[in-house]
Amino acid sequence: MRIVLKAHAKLNLDLRVLGRREDGYHELRTIFQTIALHDTVVIEAMPRQRFSLIGDGSVMPLDGSNLAWKAAAALWKALGRKGEPAGVRLTIRKRIPSQAGLGGGSSDAAAALVGLQKVWRASLRAPDLLSVAATLGADVPFFLLGGTALGLARGDDLYPLIDLPPWDVVIVRPSFGVSTRDAYAWLSASRSPRRRFETDRPNGYDNDFEAVVEEKHPELREIRERLRRLGATVARLSGTGSAVFGAFDTSARAKKAVAALQRPDRMVVHSRTVQRSPKQRDFAAILAARGLDAGAPHLSPRRRIL
Repeated sequence: MRIVLKAHAKLNLDLRVLGRREDGYHELRTIFQTIALHDTVVIEAMPRQRFSLIGDGSVMPLDGSNLAWKAAAALWKALGRKGEPAGVRLTIRKRIPSQAGLGGGSSDAAAALVGLQKVWRASLRAPDLLSVAATLGADVPFFLLGGTALGLARGDDLYPLIDLPPWDVVIVRPSFGVSTRDAYAWLSASRSPRRRFETDRPNGYDNDFEAVVEEKHPELREIRERLRRLGATVARLSGTGSAVFGAFDTSARAKKAVAALQRPDRMVVHSRTVQRSPKQRDFAAILAARGLDAGAPHLSPRRRIL
C-alpha cells in the first residue's frame, strides 16, 4: 500500500497573545487559514521492516526529533501496539520552509497521523485522533481540521469558522528564519505587566509578534509595506515569522507582486487559500458541536468572541 498526502501550510490571519498561563504556555487567540502551498507526505507499507523516515535533501531532521516521526510513535502507542513503530517508510518532500510561521512540521505530522492509520489498517475515532495530535504540538490539531478556524488556549482549542472565499496570497520568506522561542522572548521583553492581557484592539486582523519581530528584522517590515503598495488588501507576518503574506483580490495583482518581490535570497510563492476537504468536515462537525456554530457568519475575531 502506498498513500500520498498533501500537507498544507497555514497562515495566521490574526494572532493575539493574551498572557501567560499557569502551565507555562501562552494564552492565544488566533485565526488559522490553510493555503495551497504544501509538503508531500508519502507513506508506504514495508512489512517486517523498521519504521524509517526519508527526506529530500532539506534541513529537516530524519530521526526521532522529527515531528512526523513523533506522530508515528504517538499513534502506534495510542493503537495499543508494543515497542517501536514498524512496517512503514515515510517520505517527506519539503516545500514549506522552516522557521517561517507556516506550520510545515505540524502539517507533516497531521498528514502522517491520517495516512498511517490506513497503512496500519487501524483507526481511532476522530476525537481520539485529535487528542493524539494535541500531544504533538499546539498547531497539529488544526491541520486535521483545515480551512478557516479560531484557535484559543494554546491555539489547540479549535472552533471551525465558515470557510473564507478563496484569496490569492503571496508568501515571502527571506533568507533567514525566526525561532519561535526567540519571538516569544522578544514579545515578553517588550510588554509591561499592564499590557500583558491587553485585548482592546480595533476590529480587523493583527499580529502581536509583528512589531517586535520587525524591530529585530527590519527587512520584514519593508516586505510587508511593499506588499501593501503592490495592492495587498491585508499584509501581515504569519505566526512568529519569518514569512510575510499579502492577500490580493485578483490573481493578476498577486502575480505582479511576485515578480516585483523576487530576489535570489528569498522564497516568493503565489498561492491561494484552501477550504476544508470532505474528510476535514467530519472533524469540523465534531468541534463545532462544542461551541461556536460552524455555520455562523464569519465575523472579525474580536466580535466573534465578545
